Amino acid sequence: MSGPASPNASPHRSPNVRKRAATRERIADASVALVGAEGLTGATVDRIAEAAGVGRATFFRYFSSKEDAVAEGMTRHWLRLITTALAAAPPELSATEAVLAAFEDMAAGFSGIADQIRDLATLTRSSPALGAWTLQVYVRYENAIAGLIAPRIAGLGAGDPRPRLIGALAMAAVRVSLDDWLVHGGDLPRRVHTALAAISVTGA
Repeated sequence: MSGPASPNASPHRSPNVRKRAATRERIADASVALVGAEGLTGATVDRIAEAAGVGRATFFRYFSSKEDAVAEGMTRHWLRLITTALAAAPPELSATEAVLAAFEDMAAGFSGIADQIRDLATLTRSSPALGAWTLQVYVRYENAIAGLIAPRIAGLGAGDPRPRLIGALAMAAVRVSLDDWLVHGGDLPRRVHTALAAISVTGA
C-alpha cells in the first residue's frame, strides 16, 4: 500500500510555491540525515545547506536556525511514519487498536534512533518558543491520526469528537511517555505501549 501524500502537497499551488515548498523540505530532510549521521553538534548550518544543495543565505530564507530545520525535518519524518503505519493497519482493527498497532510497528526501529529522539525531545523542551512550536506539531499529528481512523468508527456523524479525541489522547500518551523516559530512562516503546493501551473511547 502506498503511503499518504505529503501534508504540503497540493495540485492547486503555483510552480513557484511548490518549488519553495520543495526547497524547504529538502533542507529539513538534509538536516535530519546529518543529525542521524553526526549528531546535533555535527550538523552545522553550512553542512546542512551543502547537503541540501543550497547556499547559506538560502538556508536562512527558510529557517532561522539549524534547530528549526532539524525540528521541522523530524516532524515531517515522524508524521510520515505515523500516517503510513496507520494507513497500513489491518482493516478489521478498531480505531484505537489501529493506533496501538501503528505505534508498535514504528517501535521496531527505535534502538537505532534513540539518541536522535532524545536530542530532539531535549531540544523542543529547551525554550518556551520551541515548546509552543511543539504543541502546534502535536496538533498536526492529532489531525492526521483523526483523519485516518475516522473510517474505522461505525456510525460516525458530523461533529463527532471521537476521531480527534483519539488522536489527542494518542499524542498525549506519547508526550507523557517521552517526559518519563527523559527523566528515568528505560524502554520508551514499552512506556508508549502501556500509555496507548490505556486509551478507551466508547465505540472506537
